[in-house]
Amino acid sequence: MNRVVITGIGVITPVGNDVKTTWDSFLKGKSGIDTIRAFDTSNHTVKIAGEVKDFEPEKKFDPKIIKRLDRCVHLCLWATSEAVADAQIDFNKYDRTQIGVIIGSGIGGLHTWEREHTKFIERGPARVSPFLIPMMIPDMTSGYVAIHWGLKGPNYTTISACASGAHAIGDAFRAIKYGDANVVVTGGSEAPVTPFALAGFSNMRALSRRNDEPQKASRSFDVNRDGFIMAEGAATLILEELEFARKRGAKIYGEIVGFGATGDGHHITAPAPEGEGARRSMERAIKEAGCRKDEINYVNTHGTSTELNDKFEAMAIKNLFGDHAKKLILNATKSMIGHTLGAAGAIEAVVVLLSIRDGVVHPTLNLKEPLPECNGLDFVTGDPRKVTIDYAISNSLGFGGHNATLCFKRFSD
Repeated sequence: MNRVVITGIGVITPVGNDVKTTWDSFLKGKSGIDTIRAFDTSNHTVKIAGEVKDFEPEKKFDPKIIKRLDRCVHLCLWATSEAVADAQIDFNKYDRTQIGVIIGSGIGGLHTWEREHTKFIERGPARVSPFLIPMMIPDMTSGYVAIHWGLKGPNYTTISACASGAHAIGDAFRAIKYGDANVVVTGGSEAPVTPFALAGFSNMRALSRRNDEPQKASRSFDVNRDGFIMAEGAATLILEELEFARKRGAKIYGEIVGFGATGDGHHITAPAPEGEGARRSMERAIKEAGCRKDEINYVNTHGTSTELNDKFEAMAIKNLFGDHAKKLILNATKSMIGHTLGAAGAIEAVVVLLSIRDGVVHPTLNLKEPLPECNGLDFVTGDPRKVTIDYAISNSLGFGGHNATLCFKRFSD
């Protein structure tokens, strides 16, 4: 089996349009959640979200092409451009049939769908854009990345709600591990902050309604949480087979060593009781990694700030790790940027790799009164924490009962 390493990362989030700015913001405990500015929320109950700021994709990419792509793909291209530059890889020097693209998106082109549907209703079928379908379908994240860079290896998009990004990375890991590709461009992208989507999530009572204090609204694992905060963003990772990366002299952020994927088979939105599916997902990732449970140092939680997810995820961690759970270091990235849905697992994978590289774990915001289920768990709050991380896992749990866990390791020969 091939070993798989990460050689490049790119990210765009509500707290930064590149890796450095985003990571600095996370370490400073900066929130990217605010009143929605993209559209009028006068008739909406929820008026807050995590929006990407000062984003002008036409300055980096051909404006004509940008007009034919949804914002979800714009974000994906932006993050991928940074990741490719970071990896310092010239695809033209290698067999591009061995370079794949697997990128997750839970919803895809919502901006396009809403705009064109409005045209359809108000102005008739003839006014609908001929680009509606290719702009709307979620697979255009991976599809257009492959087109832009001319990559011809395995190419598809994973769609598993909030676990989409993590599933994409897991599939990319397996593709290289089993010899189907030498390099895979992977990650997740989502642009769900639209009037229609906001209404849908709000009406199912999934979103926080703390409109007057947006930066305090995302309260992962806190007893006073009242729902998640919609957010947009993207993250891309360049995964390579170890010997391929060595031959070209690539720098290495870390190694991905395990991937767990399970289903709850329980409910369309609620997780399985006590996080049974999440527990098995973590267990599978650790088993594939070939390490002991007590070798895991750090868990980047899914931590959505919703009633059942936070409670059951905490229970799953305690049930799996037993006494070692008290020695784990945990945090919740969504406490600062909200929930980027299909991009969340990819953004949090980047967080784990940067934590391993720098030996520091960012704080969890707004965790003032932890849930009873969190008793004995060590969540980083306040200031970032310095720590040496040898093994870490990251959880992503999606509507429909989709669970995905990625296990990363500090790279060593």
